[in-house]
Amino acid sequence: MTPATVLVVDDSATKRYLLVSWLTRAGFTIVEAETGGEALRKLAEDNIEADLVVLDVRLPDMSGFEVCERIKGDKRYGALPVIHVSAHAVDVADRAQGLNRGADAYLVEPIEPDELIATAQAVLRYYRARQRAELLAERMVRLAETTLAINSASTLPALLEAAAAGATAIFGGPVVVVAETSEGESLAAAGSPPAVRKWTVPGHNVAVGSLVRTDDVADWNVVAWPNGESVAVAAARLRIDRPPVYVAVSGSSQTPGFPVLRQLSQAVAAAVEAQRSFDEEHRIAVTLQRSLLQSKLPDVPGIELAVRYEPAGAQTEVGGDFYELTVLDGKLLVAIGDVAGHSLHAATVMAELRHAVRAYAVEGHPPGAVLELANRFMRTVLPADSATLCLFTLDPATGRIRMASAGHLPPLLHVDGEVSFLSPRGVLLGLDAPKRAELELELPPGGTLVLYTDGLIERRDVDIDEGLRALAACAAEVGPDLDAFCSRLLTSLAGSREQADDIAVVALRRTA
Repeated sequence: MTPATVLVVDDSATKRYLLVSWLTRAGFTIVEAETGGEALRKLAEDNIEADLVVLDVRLPDMSGFEVCERIKGDKRYGALPVIHVSAHAVDVADRAQGLNRGADAYLVEPIEPDELIATAQAVLRYYRARQRAELLAERMVRLAETTLAINSASTLPALLEAAAAGATAIFGGPVVVVAETSEGESLAAAGSPPAVRKWTVPGHNVAVGSLVRTDDVADWNVVAWPNGESVAVAAARLRIDRPPVYVAVSGSSQTPGFPVLRQLSQAVAAAVEAQRSFDEEHRIAVTLQRSLLQSKLPDVPGIELAVRYEPAGAQTEVGGDFYELTVLDGKLLVAIGDVAGHSLHAATVMAELRHAVRAYAVEGHPPGAVLELANRFMRTVLPADSATLCLFTLDPATGRIRMASAGHLPPLLHVDGEVSFLSPRGVLLGLDAPKRAELELELPPGGTLVLYTDGLIERRDVDIDEGLRALAACAAEVGPDLDAFCSRLLTSLAGSREQADDIAVVALRRTA
């Protein structure tokens, strides 16, 4: 039998001596009590970690039946097994009452030592099997909760923190969870509450699949382990070209035949693989999207130019924001647009639309005509897509601007410290709509014009007018450095939140 502690409760010193002697010779650790009140106090106040109670029925302060009921009714030790012993309450009614009021066995005197030992061992076997089943059920529930948490994490560090917190709830004690990022950096979540840091597991050859092994604490010195502990390590590897994921817990927390640690490592590995794959795909898509955008700005005498493009947050697919700046027949063509949707498809539509706009402009069409041609192109070639677009031509010598817009946000004009929004009208591209009207104006020396996409000002829970007001307030002072101005717009309007959309900003200023 696994070592166990027995609380013997009997007011008879002679009888208690016999019970203690028999149980001690059988290998049990004994705690004694003479009354029911003393027994309850030792369980509650002295925190006696008893595994079994051998309880006389007739006690001087209360009946053994009442003591048993109070033990079974206390959630702190309600699963504690109780064996009644009695030399007086020996008839059927007494035995039935004892069992009905919570006892697990009922022995009547005279009791043979072997009978007492066998009964104690049988009751303990049952309760330990029950405790193992309850522990497994509890751990499986927490495993399901942890699996949900790690699959809901938006980043790899958050995933590792959720896994470490879940492992702590399941197993208790120190926990370490280790995985590599898609860039090959090894991160470990450890401590309580878990914190993520750079740390690499000492070299081990882990095949594809999962295993549980026992390591020395010196190999896992990222946390402090209790004295005398070993470390139970579950390693899971889904593919030969992927590094393994590790979950390390105290060796004493493991019960033979319980696969929870191994299942947890497999769940973490699957979630890490999904996160890593998403990160790689997102990085590839963003790289592709950036490659489709203009890499070099034209040099236009008398005009300062600055652009900014920021992709959406790591958990958002790439979008269709784009800009175009080029010089045609001595005039600067500026365009900014946003294809509806967030996907690689939106990015490819953006590239097609950008090239179409540039081609129509090269043919010499004015802005309004370019919009009509681009709209016809989208309705013919890309009938399921839509986009907003604002474009204009600027004569650097005179500052004369000819502008047209298809559902895009109003450009911001800053002149002599005053901020205003232009209002070119037009329906977005992809719809059968009336011809988009053109707007003509003159940009004076020192004047600044800012074009942007909705990611800069839109919030899901805020009216767009508030975003426009915030932009106007931020652009009230432009400053001598147009690049620094664009950076300030991004920092002030979008820097404190996770980007849900791409952001493109084009700013130009006519010099004196």
